[in-house]
Amino acid sequence: MSKESRIREQICAVGASLYQRGHAVGTAGNISARLDDGWLITPTDACLGRLDPAELSKVDGQGQWVSGLQPSKTLALHRDIYGADHGARGIVHTHSTHLVALTLAGVWREDEVLPPITPYQVMKAGRIPLVRYRRPGDPQAAAEVAALAGQGQVRGALFERLGPVVWERSVAHASYALEELEETARLWLMSQPRPQPLEPAAIEELRTAFGARY
Repeated sequence: MSKESRIREQICAVGASLYQRGHAVGTAGNISARLDDGWLITPTDACLGRLDPAELSKVDGQGQWVSGLQPSKTLALHRDIYGADHGARGIVHTHSTHLVALTLAGVWREDEVLPPITPYQVMKAGRIPLVRYRRPGDPQAAAEVAALAGQGQVRGALFERLGPVVWERSVAHASYALEELEETARLWLMSQPRPQPLEPAAIEELRTAFGARY
């Protein structure tokens, strides 16, 4: 199996996993992976739970559609993230329930939507800023996220009323970070009273012991 074929299979496997566990519903959400000659992205209005490896959209290095079904309407978002962060090899965007609910209820801070309440949140997701509401596919939203990606300090953002987008060294790792973020939002929303953040010394220990980017 070629490298591209393996990546196609991984996109479909991650999509099915997210869908089966309720992190993606209907035709909401999209996934992409960088290739040596462009990237793959899920088709527009595709259900992440029923992706076909052969039907994934392929675009060239400039983001021009070259094969497969028509690319997701968020193509510009993925293109701009890859352009800003050259270490990004996979991107996952979903409308995950608890993260969307967090934006409706009110995030912790706009520059950090959730406080650091668990060690794996710190290690896997890190700081996630809020991007104020814009319609799906809005190029200005893509530009705002690309500016964040270009700073190299975060690996994701949370769109108000739409959900998270996370980029990592592979599609699988992006999905792991997104799932950790969604679980943290669920814990935060269900906890009364709200839990206190980890102490700065505890976060520094995670940086020292595990190289956490926080």
